[in-house]
Amino acid sequence: MNQMIRNTQQERNMSLDNIAHTGRPVPNELVPSRYALRVGEIDVLVISDGVLTPPSESMATNADPAVRGAWLDNMFLSRDAFDWALNEVVVRSGGQTILIDSGLGAEYPDFPRAGQLGLRLEAAGIDLGSVTDVVLTHMHFDHVGGLLVDGVKDRLRPDLRIHVSAAEVKFWASPDFSRTAMPPALADVARSAATRFLNEYRSQLRPFEEEYEVAPGVVVSRTGGHTPGHSVVRLASGGDRLMFAGDALFPVSFDHPDWHNGFEHDPEEAIRVRLRLLRELAATGGLLAATHMPFPSIGRVAAAGDVFRWVPAWWDY
Repeated sequence: MNQMIRNTQQERNMSLDNIAHTGRPVPNELVPSRYALRVGEIDVLVISDGVLTPPSESMATNADPAVRGAWLDNMFLSRDAFDWALNEVVVRSGGQTILIDSGLGAEYPDFPRAGQLGLRLEAAGIDLGSVTDVVLTHMHFDHVGGLLVDGVKDRLRPDLRIHVSAAEVKFWASPDFSRTAMPPALADVARSAATRFLNEYRSQLRPFEEEYEVAPGVVVSRTGGHTPGHSVVRLASGGDRLMFAGDALFPVSFDHPDWHNGFEHDPEEAIRVRLRLLRELAATGGLLAATHMPFPSIGRVAAAGDVFRWVPAWWDY
């Protein structure tokens, strides 16, 4: 039996070896900030870009402060600022290597614990030059910033394809922040990062309208809500499913899907999107990963009517 378990684990490790290996340690890395799994025949690697520390009120701008405070207390979180995970995903399917979002980069120095994607890709054995496609869930600075780091573009393939919804590209040509709760400084960072990104990468953009299959079993779909062109990525292979929900779902979304996130450009539509995705995940039993769920953010959604529960997956190690 012990030999069988060892053989099974060795086979699993070999199947993931083409996208991830141990690599050398990264200085100051407390734990290896990557988690590998398979969705049918699709290899998936969740990578932490680090941690943001926004004001706690930003996750529930329409909530009664006392109710919000009680929720934070129950979750053992600070009422002032809290650690907010920042996750990206590398997917390998059909000979393509796909990076979903690129993290913060150096766009906002007040978040010094984030912007780690380059180091952590290297530690995981991922060469930027091997990436054939990038999918952007949306163009906020903590999703495009990694591609704006000095020297990154020179390391990418000249034929790199960047998939983003056409509605997102159109929005950032003249963005509207009137319904967000972003401080002016963050809105300026968001506007600047999106403008620079479009200027740098416009020739490599592959805009889609509503849905596009990037690789076998890898489909990006526009949801809107968080931003007009916000999108999610669904993976499906051999009966297995995983959704990368970007910024459609947050830790608080399961208990209070009606709470507005301060970065949402259309909060009411974001609620409708959130409920639709939660119901879908509960019905299918598929895995969920999301940008700001605690790393590695792999779990499932249980539901009783419109009462939802986050069920973290058991780590396989």
